[in-house]
Amino acid sequence: MRKALRWLLALTVLIGTLTTAGAATAAEPEATATTDIKEQLLSIPGMSLIQEKPYTGYRYFVLNYTQPVDHRHPSKGTFQQRITVLHKDVARPTVFFTSGYNVSTTPRRSEPTQIVDGNQVSLEYRFFTPSRPDPANWSKLDIWQAASDQHRVFKALKKIYAKNWISTGGSKGGMTATYYERFYPRDMDGVVAYVAPNDVVNHEDSAYDRFFATVGTKECRDRLNGVQREALVRREPLEKKYAAYAQENELTFETIGSLDKAYEAVVLDYVWGFWQYSLLEGCGQIPADAKTATDDEIWSSVDTIVGFSAYADQGLEPYTPYYYQAGTQLGAPTIHFPHIEKQYIRYGYQPPRNFVPRDIPMRFQPSAMRDVDTWVRHNARHMLYVYGQNDPWGAEPFRVDKGAKDSYVLTAPGMNHGANVAGLDADEEAFATARILDWAGVSDTAVEQAKPLAKFDAKLDKRNVEREFTLRP
Repeated sequence: MRKALRWLLALTVLIGTLTTAGAATAAEPEATATTDIKEQLLSIPGMSLIQEKPYTGYRYFVLNYTQPVDHRHPSKGTFQQRITVLHKDVARPTVFFTSGYNVSTTPRRSEPTQIVDGNQVSLEYRFFTPSRPDPANWSKLDIWQAASDQHRVFKALKKIYAKNWISTGGSKGGMTATYYERFYPRDMDGVVAYVAPNDVVNHEDSAYDRFFATVGTKECRDRLNGVQREALVRREPLEKKYAAYAQENELTFETIGSLDKAYEAVVLDYVWGFWQYSLLEGCGQIPADAKTATDDEIWSSVDTIVGFSAYADQGLEPYTPYYYQAGTQLGAPTIHFPHIEKQYIRYGYQPPRNFVPRDIPMRFQPSAMRDVDTWVRHNARHMLYVYGQNDPWGAEPFRVDKGAKDSYVLTAPGMNHGANVAGLDADEEAFATARILDWAGVSDTAVEQAKPLAKFDAKLDKRNVEREFTLRP
């Protein structure tokens, strides 16, 4: 699965020139060495402080920034978007990070931030609370509007952080960095996108079926498939257990429609969830013979890997913006289950429409991902994509063709959805590190040494592959 230095990696936090920047950035002051960084940040029109959390060697700010609801018509309302700034030094490069979801308000460094020993600006994706317009016009949640949010933040902060910028993010954050680069290709000096899915044709998902037929070992696949099948064979007793669990935890199922639909959705995520979050050695924790396992053992295995609250209203609601985007632009995978007889599957892989309240209208735009894919293939510049060999989301990756420049797609052997540069083979790790350092504009000596400039910090560099329960990138 891994092809050294063959694929082009695209990592982008695009910040180009948007007409909506307008008056919001026109009065921004030039940074000076004598002005406190807090004063510089708060002198930006529309920027306000939520909290400062000092961290040794840094200053950390949680901020609100006023954004237009619609960047095409900035006079038609605004909302407050959360950002955080991990400030080291205005003389250092800056990494622009987004998860594609909520922003963490705990100081953290992304891998590129550690590599370049720089500042980090992190942005909450629009419509994830509390960064949601009120009232919420869901038609303004699309990849161009989100890229335009990043562009305005970049324009606002570039006068303070004048050195090179690199955008980054993992999973939906890697997708976000890519879309930003596509729409604002002059903003960033480099892009590092981790495990970013690329669902170009939404109704053609055979790559995922091929992935699940060969991933890992046959023994591991057989164990996982056996538990998944048995959970459906025993649907009646396990759904009684689920009903009691739902009552105890006050779970409801209005959005998906029924407890039965939610139960099957959880079970059908089981194999995918294992490979997304676990490594091959984790197969030792899966029941070896599902048919002889107890109901509690089957339940516990599914709950541990997926989580039975996933498709309840309480599990879906925080991720409504993601499911909306999956059903309108991003696309969503559909896979088949040849190891399970048809009589045991009532609904199959359900579409994103089933996970979004019905009062929110949705219409899929098939051209959106085709446009991005074509642009990346032929126009990527200074982009790096990192995938995990055993991560199902990498079954449909970004690729690059002629016309792309200094861009790469690399695969970390044996890794899951937490794949990173450090997980690459030694030669590729050194190569990728050198490219990131070069794009960041650090010294030639540092590039030649090709190693992170900042020492590892157990708190700042803690890596969480979030157990998001439901099938989300």
